Amino acid sequence: MHNKNNTQKAAHIIANGGLVAFPTETVYGLGANALNAEAVAKIFALKERPSFDPLIVHIDTFDWLEKLTKNTAPEIIPFLEHFMPGPLTVVLEKSDIVPPIVTSGLNTVGIRMPNNDIARELIRLSGCPIAAPSANKFGQLSPSSAAHVRKQLPNVDYILDGGNTQVGIESTIITFNDKECTLLRPGIITPEEITKYLPEGYTFTTKKIESIIAPGLLQSHYSPKKPLFIFDTLPENFPPHSGLILHKTMETPIVERCIFTSHTGNLVEVAAQLFSSLHTMEDDNSVEHIYIQAVAENGLGVAIMDRMKKAAFQYKPAP
Repeated sequence: MHNKNNTQKAAHIIANGGLVAFPTETVYGLGANALNAEAVAKIFALKERPSFDPLIVHIDTFDWLEKLTKNTAPEIIPFLEHFMPGPLTVVLEKSDIVPPIVTSGLNTVGIRMPNNDIARELIRLSGCPIAAPSANKFGQLSPSSAAHVRKQLPNVDYILDGGNTQVGIESTIITFNDKECTLLRPGIITPEEITKYLPEGYTFTTKKIESIIAPGLLQSHYSPKKPLFIFDTLPENFPPHSGLILHKTMETPIVERCIFTSHTGNLVEVAAQLFSSLHTMEDDNSVEHIYIQAVAENGLGVAIMDRMKKAAFQYKPAP
């Protein structure tokens, strides 16, 4: 069961890029340093998550809210202070310190301050915000005890046992757009409570914003602004002004602009670097076409290929 030494050990693991299952008031989370893309990629691998869904970032103070977001309207801060800590996640425009893998490449990030002393102490001792979905295998029951986590994720680096969670269902998720507050996922905090504390002049709606609530549903999504093509076998040559993304080091890359997401084909590294490598190619004026190597569709490779196919969908077929 929980003691302070356990939290310090867990914080050390988070700070060094590991994964820790930890209690919140809603369900147990599977946490990693939210500012470390490679650590976050391990979450997808362990959960066997089939697509890159945005992750909620857990904080212990409002200082982190300020660092992780930008352009937040000052009048919503008192509203957030009323519900935080608590089972509410707010989706706001992200700052540049949040790695794209955390947000599925979206320019928004979900922030939550858990109403659980162990969780907030873990964040404080780790010295970083913690990205965490529920600590379960994808599609299985959410865990409300350490035993549930052990059953589904026996290979997690550490489980911080805080007993049974109080709320037991995931947090309410809302977002703000101009003077409108939108419910993205229902939870224990009701629309009535939210409406009661909204700033003056704000309206509340329950319409869905698909790009945030379910980024994996669209066939074409996350696309770069330049044509992107996936290949299984490395072609002998590429058109002029091509950029190449590989997942294993080559002695002599065929094209001038080449990025390696990993030197060894490590899928955790590939996942961590996937978004940023596409961004780099998109921003490079010397590149007109992007070619990316496929990975085997098993384990974390399923999530990586799901992401790649959606990014490349609108540009088929390859020339």
